Amino acid sequence: MIGLRIYLIAFFVMFAIYTLFVGSDHGWNLAPFAVEEIAGLTWPGQFTLDFSAYLVLSALWVAWRHKFTPVGIALGLVASVGGILFLAPYLLYAISQADGEVKALLLGDQKTSA
Repeated sequence: MIGLRIYLIAFFVMFAIYTLFVGSDHGWNLAPFAVEEIAGLTWPGQFTLDFSAYLVLSALWVAWRHKFTPVGIALGLVASVGGILFLAPYLLYAISQADGEVKALLLGDQKTSA
């Protein structure tokens, strides 16, 4: 899992820096840009819509992994807008808790279910 950890750290740092530059130059409200891209029916819009679907899937997985508890739902909501800036630290923490067990990493609290 060391390779995954390196990947997550590298992408977190890269996207944090990139996000700071973009936010500083264009403002912090992404929604109008995303909606405009999607409404334009262009390739950037297709990419934005596809990425949005991945964010929702990520949010659902995080919430499910925590059995849709209030904490799980809150984490899911953050995942739905946070992208890799949320998911990388979340996975790094989950990896440290899983003790090398992929099943525990993927299932989280669900691993204790029947």
